[in-house]
Amino acid sequence: MHPSARRVQAALEAGGVGARVIETGETARTAADAAATLGTTVGCIVKSLVFMAGDEPVLVLTSGTNRVDVGKVASVLGVDGVRRATAAEVREATGHPVGGVAPLGHPRPLRVLCDADLLRHDEVWAAAGTPDTVFPVPPDELVRITGATVADVAE
Repeated sequence: MHPSARRVQAALEAGGVGARVIETGETARTAADAAATLGTTVGCIVKSLVFMAGDEPVLVLTSGTNRVDVGKVASVLGVDGVRRATAAEVREATGHPVGGVAPLGHPRPLRVLCDADLLRHDEVWAAAGTPDTVFPVPPDELVRITGATVADVAE
């Protein structure tokens, strides 16, 4: 297993989540790719997106069917504006490449927002640090283990 996926598995275990990281053997760089590989709906795929609030990276978790409203994110954070992080900023903040960003297992703690819409699912699938690793988790457990603030951040 890739070192990034091992870090995610260790973070799951440390947080008391029984989920296991799965290597799919298929590269899933989009929510639609991941859903097709896993035989689930796009709505059950967690998109872990990094935004910059000034110099602070912020991780936003949302359903694969949704787009993030940056104005709503800025409002929740209490800042004037946010922007999507560059690929280099994503890797620096998370240790993961775009397309494989996990919601946990990062080099340092990140502020995390979780779109409220994600909580309507019984189980969701998140990337585990590489484009071909994932793990299943109930969304309430995902919120707990990431320390996410639940908010309406979808367009």
